[in-house]
Amino acid sequence: MMLRIPSLLTAEEVRECRQALQEADWQDGRLTAGHLAVKVKSNWQLPIDSPLGAKMGNLILDKLGRNPLYLSAALPLRVLPPRFNRYEGGGTYGNHIDNALFVIPGTAIKVRTDVSTTVFFSDPDEYEGGELIVEDTYGHQSVKLAAGDAIVYPGTSLHRVNPVTQGTRYASFFWTQSLVKSDEQRRMLFDLDQSIQQLSMDHPDHPRLSALSGTYHNLLRMWSEA
Repeated sequence: MMLRIPSLLTAEEVRECRQALQEADWQDGRLTAGHLAVKVKSNWQLPIDSPLGAKMGNLILDKLGRNPLYLSAALPLRVLPPRFNRYEGGGTYGNHIDNALFVIPGTAIKVRTDVSTTVFFSDPDEYEGGELIVEDTYGHQSVKLAAGDAIVYPGTSLHRVNPVTQGTRYASFFWTQSLVKSDEQRRMLFDLDQSIQQLSMDHPDHPRLSALSGTYHNLLRMWSEA
């Protein structure tokens, strides 16, 4: 399932983060690439131990933790601390599938990459190219969202970032280990949850609400790995 989360960050939060990113010390993104990905990766990243990255990452995690759309779609169990990248001057990241597991820095805790997330810090008219291309069962999905928006999609997807030929593309990226490993099951739970929420708004006294809510939680209990 691919889902846009609009306005995860406010315009003021984006502005402050952008200013910090423009003044940050960057390193070659290939330093964090695997032996195959390093051949197709050409960008810049904040060091994983960057205090600035940790500060902005905590902001993103705080906003996600209070975002009902993300919580319903991702059903997060663990979230890898957000990372940050910069593309410019033809920078690109060719077709790849992300590692299945990452270790949270400074710990022995592993995060399975069930759900990928990108948060945009540059508006589409600020750079040429730079589309996030995700291949799924419905074909190629091209993503280029407004600054402050986020996109979530299955971590199993083949994806790439097209070359940025003009301007600069700033973004954050990270992964979530979901309570529910299967993307298909997460999609069904999300659709059911959204239907329950809509029914509760339109018909708050509907006699079937309790039964539908019970079905949702029983399915979550059945499929959850917590």
